[in-house]
Amino acid sequence: MMDSKSYPFFSTENQKASAEESGSRAADSPQTEALNGKEASYKLYCEKCKAIQKTHGSELVTPRRISRGRLQVQLEADVSYECSATGLVFEATEPVLVRYSILSWSKFAGFLGNSWKFAGPIFNVETVKKDASVLKSIQFPHCVCLAHPENEMTFGILHVKGNRPLIEPTVDHSGSHVKWNVTSLSPVGPIIQTPQPVDRHGVVLVYKQLGSSPHNYSFHIYLATNSASDIKDIAKQVRACKNRYIKIDKPPTCKLDEGTYRLLSEPEGDIKPQELNFTLAVTKMKGYFEAFFEQPPPFKLSLIETNTEETVWSATIREGDCVDHTDKKPRKRTISDRKRSSSPSEEEDNFKKPRWEDHPDGVNPVVTQDQSMSERQLLLVANQLGKEWKQVAIFLDWTSKELDNIQAAEKDVVMQKHKMLVGWKNRRRPGEATAYHLWDSIKGLDLPNEVYQILQGMDSRIR
Repeated sequence: MMDSKSYPFFSTENQKASAEESGSRAADSPQTEALNGKEASYKLYCEKCKAIQKTHGSELVTPRRISRGRLQVQLEADVSYECSATGLVFEATEPVLVRYSILSWSKFAGFLGNSWKFAGPIFNVETVKKDASVLKSIQFPHCVCLAHPENEMTFGILHVKGNRPLIEPTVDHSGSHVKWNVTSLSPVGPIIQTPQPVDRHGVVLVYKQLGSSPHNYSFHIYLATNSASDIKDIAKQVRACKNRYIKIDKPPTCKLDEGTYRLLSEPEGDIKPQELNFTLAVTKMKGYFEAFFEQPPPFKLSLIETNTEETVWSATIREGDCVDHTDKKPRKRTISDRKRSSSPSEEEDNFKKPRWEDHPDGVNPVVTQDQSMSERQLLLVANQLGKEWKQVAIFLDWTSKELDNIQAAEKDVVMQKHKMLVGWKNRRRPGEATAYHLWDSIKGLDLPNEVYQILQGMDSRIR
């Protein structure tokens, strides 16, 4: 077991989140909470955990966003770099380009036994054109409160190799991070084992519904651990709502234990449910309070732990917080736009064709909306999938044993991916294996942009 004494090598001064900021931001913006340095990792809440921090000399870097949720940073040898967007800290033995993305625990929680719980966000990490061994260590942010060092606890790293879970030891941990010596790369994230209940650093996230009557105010209030995976799951759930919401930026951090909470308001509003159970069990859909007011702000919201009647979080929502400040920028004109005439022309008709319609190999990947994808069209998708193709397979309901059988029967990696996609198609009824159905099944994954572009070119419903 790891020593419960924390290793003080992390500084909260490098955390970029500013929970004190006010204002609002659209929940359906192209990139949401878990990918921007402001919302991905909020400032450490617990004063006792903050007290054990010490500057460890890492260089804060801003990553480059390369596609849907995927980030990259260039590392130099023997320098410790901290990602401003995620809190990840990397150390390499030679220069290397690292790409990574935040994943959802909902796809990996089944790999954990009853004695292990997630302790922070899970990531997919890869090195570009170099072996993973060039990465010396990765330090993962965690959300476990270490205010009680007498509690027995063991940190570990869940390392998913070829769809098989491994629990690997850590080097040490601090009040905010867990350090791991890299063995290889794939989905990896911090976990914890302890016989006692574990306190977590939590967040309360407030979203306001847009488009309703100006005299009605409706809010969704979510409880989550201070983990980028949880925060990203909630942002995705909000974007999927029928109505549009903006995030109200209020100091979010608090201490959340597993248990039941009640939300109170001043003045009194219509709040449902009356009580909400907060659990550390991984769920795909997160529960929330819905608060409705007929009078204008200000509203004071308070979160109460029902067993102790302790107020663990409170915030006041003012009129200015409820305004949508999202910049709606006009679409930039392209060279092709400027070449168009004011009347329809052959040039304009050609411009409107899907980008994949004239494919060099003679394959026409454009399909009607109710037509299942052909094997050739599935091959186009397979060619664009990288190492993350097994994650796609999990989303398409393949088992580990089935993937092992595919790999044993077919040595060519592209054809392994193709067989997996063809198998998915064959399992579905006619008309239910369209490009839209495939996109809808995998849209939660951080895949190369080319995959989504191919599917968008095949089905106009995909946006």
